[in-house]
Amino acid sequence: MAVIKANEQDVKLLARLMRAEAEGDGKLGMLMVGNVGVNRTRARCLDFKDINTINRMVYQTPGGFEATTKGYFYQRARELDINLARKVINGERFHPASYSLWFFRPEGACPAQWFGQWNSGRFKSHCFYNPTESECPSVFQTF
Repeated sequence: MAVIKANEQDVKLLARLMRAEAEGDGKLGMLMVGNVGVNRTRARCLDFKDINTINRMVYQTPGGFEATTKGYFYQRARELDINLARKVINGERFHPASYSLWFFRPEGACPAQWFGQWNSGRFKSHCFYNPTESECPSVFQTF
């Protein structure tokens, strides 16, 4: 059962984002980027108070995703990408991105904090960052 509202167009949009941001990190890396997207859509806190749809999350400015400025993002979603997007829309979470609202690709080690948010771990090239539960309790709610 979906934890956020999503029609077929939304699923494909999230699938394209996941692929464009993390295809080089494999399926699990793409799933983690999807976790961040779903968390941002559910969050209603910090920079994401008005981000209540997949479309708003993907195209959020400022604070959105760099991939949306690259041509690769605009290729159609493959069936594999769509199936991965459905998993995160249906509530599957993948550590260290389970409760993350941010990620980035540093040149070296992951900083302990990034813009005041704590590192929850690294997967291949991306570092993931969680809000505190007191700042953003909705991200930590179970489905």
